[in-house]
Amino acid sequence: MSKAIYKPKGKAGEYAEWACNLYVGCSNDCSYCYCKKGVLSHAMGGPEPKLKSCFRNERHAFETFVNELDANIDALRQSSLFFTFSSDPLIPETRALNVKCIEYAIMRGVRCQVLTKNADFIQDEALRIMVSNTSGLHYGKFLAFGFTLTGCDDLEPGASSNNERINAMRLLHSIGFRTFASLEPVVVPAKTAKMARMAADCCDLYKVGLQSGVPKSYYAEEDIFEMVHEIEQTGVKTYYKHSLTSYLNHEEQEPVDIFEIII
Repeated sequence: MSKAIYKPKGKAGEYAEWACNLYVGCSNDCSYCYCKKGVLSHAMGGPEPKLKSCFRNERHAFETFVNELDANIDALRQSSLFFTFSSDPLIPETRALNVKCIEYAIMRGVRCQVLTKNADFIQDEALRIMVSNTSGLHYGKFLAFGFTLTGCDDLEPGASSNNERINAMRLLHSIGFRTFASLEPVVVPAKTAKMARMAADCCDLYKVGLQSGVPKSYYAEEDIFEMVHEIEQTGVKTYYKHSLTSYLNHEEQEPVDIFEIII
């Protein structure tokens, strides 16, 4: 049984064919986080990140990652590896191990995507090497950065502000990295639309999805239609997740691979 690398299903499967989860819990402490709710909340939703219980320590976690990546190397090279669904891969508590794994994956020719709400990670020494492209390896071909943008700083008390995330995205995009924005969950449609407008000059792909665990009546239909219209006006390539296409009674889309977008 895989402990680090696996093939996600359902809503997570709309993001990537392969994913890596090393930690559970997250200090961003977002009030809407689905991991903090439901039957898995005791194992997934704590505010203090910790290694998954299947790992003895970080060394064991890295060794497990290496073994699982090497075992699936051919398939992974044909796709990409997503970090992460059970925590934030670039917060201070989880960053070192995740970056070590990303470096190993890239050295083995596997492309990686990271999704974060952290904007100060660029100051990390290992990440500065990646971002500066001074190591001789063109990381921009193998690494894409994504930022969750909800426009709701008050609901994400441990995270960088949405404005700080957009500024980090703009810097990364300016030096040649593919960037994407997870406009998910949509908490306030007007705020999501605002985030789309603000990030339009530095984002290659939007992924838009509604909030999990809320009834359809949570949203006003006219607000959702207006949000979609405003996102379309940005001209940015957009993937609407099944939660949104179902709400709108539209045909489901095929997931979009950020590495297939030419920049």
